Amino acid sequence: MKIIVIGHGMVGHKFVESLAAAAPHLHITVLGEEPRPAYDRVHLSEFFAGKTADDLSLVAPGFFERPNLELKLNAKVTGIDRAAHTVTLDSGERLAYDKLVLATGSSPFVPPVPGRDRHDCFVYRTIEDLEAMRECGARSRSGVVVGGGLLGLECAKALRDLGLEAHVVEFAPRLMAVQVDDPGARVLRGRIEELGVRVHTGKNTLAIVDGAEATHRMEFADGSALETDMIVFSAGIRPRDELARAAGLALGPRGGVAIDANCLSSDPDIYAVGECAAWNGQLFGLVAPGYDMARTAARHVLGAPGGFAGADLSTKLKLMGVDVASIGDAHGTTSGSRSYQFLDERRQTYKKIVVSDCGKRLLGAVLVGDAAQYGTLLQMALNGMPLPAAPEFLILPQAEGVPVRGLGVDALPASAQVCSCNDVSKGTLCEAVANGATSIGALKKCTGAGTACGGCVPLVTQVLNAELAKGGVAVSRALCEHFAYSRQELHHLVRVGRIRSFGELLERHGSGLGCEVCKPVAANILASTWNDFVLKPEHASLQDSNDYFLGNIQKDGTYSVVPRMPGGEVTADGLIAVGQIAKKYGLYTKITGGQRVDLFGARVEQLPPIWEELIAAGFESGHAYGKSLRTVKSCVGSTWCRFGVGDSAGFAIALEHRYKGLRTPHKVKFGVSGCTRECAEAQGKDVGLIATEKGWNLYVCGNGGMKPRHAELLAGGLDEAAVVRLVDRFLMFYVRTADRLQRTSTWRENLEGGLDYLKQVVVQDSLGIGAELESEMQHVVDTYACEWKNAVEDPEVRKRFRTFVNSDAPDANVVFMPERGQIRPATIEERRRTIPIVASA
Repeated sequence: MKIIVIGHGMVGHKFVESLAAAAPHLHITVLGEEPRPAYDRVHLSEFFAGKTADDLSLVAPGFFERPNLELKLNAKVTGIDRAAHTVTLDSGERLAYDKLVLATGSSPFVPPVPGRDRHDCFVYRTIEDLEAMRECGARSRSGVVVGGGLLGLECAKALRDLGLEAHVVEFAPRLMAVQVDDPGARVLRGRIEELGVRVHTGKNTLAIVDGAEATHRMEFADGSALETDMIVFSAGIRPRDELARAAGLALGPRGGVAIDANCLSSDPDIYAVGECAAWNGQLFGLVAPGYDMARTAARHVLGAPGGFAGADLSTKLKLMGVDVASIGDAHGTTSGSRSYQFLDERRQTYKKIVVSDCGKRLLGAVLVGDAAQYGTLLQMALNGMPLPAAPEFLILPQAEGVPVRGLGVDALPASAQVCSCNDVSKGTLCEAVANGATSIGALKKCTGAGTACGGCVPLVTQVLNAELAKGGVAVSRALCEHFAYSRQELHHLVRVGRIRSFGELLERHGSGLGCEVCKPVAANILASTWNDFVLKPEHASLQDSNDYFLGNIQKDGTYSVVPRMPGGEVTADGLIAVGQIAKKYGLYTKITGGQRVDLFGARVEQLPPIWEELIAAGFESGHAYGKSLRTVKSCVGSTWCRFGVGDSAGFAIALEHRYKGLRTPHKVKFGVSGCTRECAEAQGKDVGLIATEKGWNLYVCGNGGMKPRHAELLAGGLDEAAVVRLVDRFLMFYVRTADRLQRTSTWRENLEGGLDYLKQVVVQDSLGIGAELESEMQHVVDTYACEWKNAVEDPEVRKRFRTFVNSDAPDANVVFMPERGQIRPATIEERRRTIPIVASA
């Protein structure tokens, strides 16, 4: 059977994924009109926050390299011959099909305003549109979005991310007229205007002409006008049904290809899915119903049961940092319904629930400014769960003696849909937990829940925790048998109780003598909290081998020595000194990926004299052995590079000096790039900075390694002082809350609330702990001391650096062999038959 899919957007690709997974023998040809494969339009605005087209791609590497799958890009279909079962491309090529799927999506609606086709007027739909907007934004001061709906406000955020003075012009008397009511719209407007976006409602644009002080002048019906350099139309969408119309397929009353419950059109061999389809005359502009249609059509092609029965249009978004949620009958249009409303003008939050006339069922809700109850309310509405006797307490702040009602996930039926984007039920989640998925990251990977819009992650977490508790396996997050606490809880106990030693921690909160798990964790917590020397007598026995000897142990029992070279900068004299030391002690040398020189092959007794000579040459410990800041990689930036717009080298050096020595749950790496050419690979680091004309963009939680992860934009357009303040908070919040040996990327993946929550805590200081986190970091900065220097100057510590307790003789088992003009460890066979050929000082 030959399947042709016209359109390779999000829904079209979901159909292909669903069908290819179930029936790899079917031949599927996908015709995409755009120059690139399917990408995530839901998060399109993140393109302006640093995401690339590759980051937004929905197509796994190698997906179309499998047999029977073919993707044609820049392939515009010009006609469908239903009788011949063929489609014709603009190239003239004709392709035959057995089944045809229309996934043509929608096109932006541009009001018929004279001047709408002027230069620097755009629509907000594709990556090509965004690339053109970015080019225009680089030479503009202001921008206007025509349309105050969901997409319009997302677009306004994009204009703000471009550094423009942003305006929203809306024909209706309020923003988001479909989703929120008048009080909610007033709160939303206030929150958005606080963020620097000017809102103009009730504006009917009559014409767009030349401006006096800007490129355009928008003239309104009320006699007012607005000048701007850039205009983006985001006034709604229209289904792309022109192919279906020309082929004689039945259409919906408002356009769109009319479909039945199997997503079949009026032709039994043609399906339609997504925004181009009209079910019962209704069009769906959200991705979740489109995905449901795609799965339904794929099942029907294979003869499997299950149909499309409409979709819940409830939605939760974060528009420009403001939570907005709408559930069910948000406007209370159901006969006999009544509502409860709560408005907090000081905090600018608005909440409303709509209940049935009997008061026992939730029909709808509106949440603006605080959507924490979205998961609870949505499940109550979807599953017809009975309301409490006083339903108003679902949205009211907690009152004395009246706890806030939360959703007990046990009350949800197994069929309850938790993730609407990927159609994941509570039962599917429970089954995944039973099969070994015991973390949020694992659940996301095996079920897909929470990987699209992310709005369901809090409820997914509740299901996970409830199932683990039932199984009796993970209600406790105990670090080990000696401590009934997680690393985060132990950190809190150490900090609040001002505990300064492992013995004190064990006595007050643990049992037994400790083990190889809890000892290094405690050592790490004590170091990050108090910044004491890690080889003080009360701490030394807790360290692992690397920290105990302040160097990385290698396969042959020798150690590597990595002097710090902040930002990768080193003087000629410094390089000469390193070379002389390497030559004197017969060490292998290599430039690391973090722009430092690594010296390999040092025996344990050689470490102190090597350190002394490096210290005398102006170097200090690079902490390559510790769970701490490793490197701050940089390019030369504006100092030397003709493309540089920021002093990346200078700032990298300052940052490395500030954070050197900070002990963290896992190693941490920085990158600082002087422009968006990204030579320092900052977006692959735990903390990354990229210079722009408007300031520094701060990225967090990226990493390379076994599972690379792209960093995410935390804040943009920052000066250096603001960067330092936010990085202080970010690092100390990570230190406080991460699990044992958890990298920032994994921590972020498992952080309930995700990036939005991290922004709230770090940037907006929602927990009110910003100053405290900054103070803790300043303590670390103020108490920094080079650990190598401490070690060589303390006679008792220095005694540890010898191979034998009763002899100063070196280890005769250390044997090197020559290779490429340097040395390498001898193999076992070489060690048996060869004496050392490299003399050691």
